[in-house]
Amino acid sequence: MRDQTWVEPKTAAAAERKMQAFAKTQEIADRTLRMDPAEAASRQVATYVAMSREAGAGGSEVAEILGRKLGWEVLDKGLLDTLADRYQMSRPVLEAVDETSVSWAYDIFGTWLDREIISHEKYLTRLNRIFLTAAKKGHAIFVGRGAQFLLPRDHGFAVRLVASDKYRIARLAKSHELSVSKARQLMSRLDRGRRQFVQHFFHQDIDDPHVYDVVINVERFGLEGSADRIIQLCALSSSPLEDGAARET
Repeated sequence: MRDQTWVEPKTAAAAERKMQAFAKTQEIADRTLRMDPAEAASRQVATYVAMSREAGAGGSEVAEILGRKLGWEVLDKGLLDTLADRYQMSRPVLEAVDETSVSWAYDIFGTWLDREIISHEKYLTRLNRIFLTAAKKGHAIFVGRGAQFLLPRDHGFAVRLVASDKYRIARLAKSHELSVSKARQLMSRLDRGRRQFVQHFFHQDIDDPHVYDVVINVERFGLEGSADRIIQLCALSSSPLEDGAARET
C-alpha cells in the first residue's frame, strides 16, 4: 500500500481558493500589460524616458543627472514611498516584491499567512497606476520596473545602461561597504531578480538590446557623459526629449 499524505479538507479547500485567486490575478496582470495599442495610445501619456540598468551600472545616478539637466521628474526608489503612502503599506513589504524573483508559493501562501504581504501581481497593478499618473502629468524618467512595457512605447525613449562586472562590483562594494565577494553576490542577486521580473510579467529578455532604443556603456562614458549621450541621441532621433534638450543648450 502506497503512503498517502493526508491534508485537512478545510486547509486543502483554502489552498485551492488561493491558487484560483492567484490564477485570476495573473489574468488581470496579463490584460493590463498586453493592452491593445490603440487603447494604450488613447491614455494621453506624455513623453518619458524608461531606463533599464544592470546592477551597479549607475542607473539611479544617471537618471538623477538626466532629470536635473532636463528638469524632469525621476521615479526610482521613491516609487516605493509613493506606493506605501497611497496604499497604506510598509516599505519593507514593497521591497520584497520590487524587481524580485517571482515565487508562486510566496504570492499564494505568503499573502494567506500574513495580510501585510502583497503579491507581485497586485504590486504590479498598483505600480502601473502610479506610472500612468506620473506620465500623464508630464515629462518623467522611470528607472527600471519594466516601465517601457507598461507605458505606450511610441511616447518614450528606452535606454539600457551596462558596464563590466569589474566596474559594477567595485561600485557596489563601495556604495554598500561590502567585500568584493559579497558585492559580486549582491550584483548577481539583483540582476537575477530584475531579469526574472521582466521575463515573468512582460515575457521579455532584459538583456536583449532589440527592446531598447540605445544601450550605453557607463564605464566608457561615465555617469555625466552617459546622461549627455542620452540627450544627444534623443535629439538626433527627434525623440520626445528634443524640447527638453533644447532648453538645456
